[in-house]
Amino acid sequence: MKTAISIPDRLFGRADALARRMKVSRSELYATAVAEYVAKHQDEKTTARLNAVYSELHSGMDPLLRRAQARSTSEEW
Repeated sequence: MKTAISIPDRLFGRADALARRMKVSRSELYATAVAEYVAKHQDEKTTARLNAVYSELHSGMDPLLRRAQARSTSEEW
């Protein structure tokens, strides 16, 4: 898909220089950057959903299991 975007001249110059250093086209550089940005924000959305779910659930350790774990780690080797 072709698209046109407007970016500041300085950012364009820095992106162009990076694309040359990486030996990729500007299109590939921009596509990679947008994909990473979208993935980052998708991860944030997923984290927010998980936080909402787990904020409503008790996630502590069962007291019996906690005591058993404490006993098992207090033995000398």
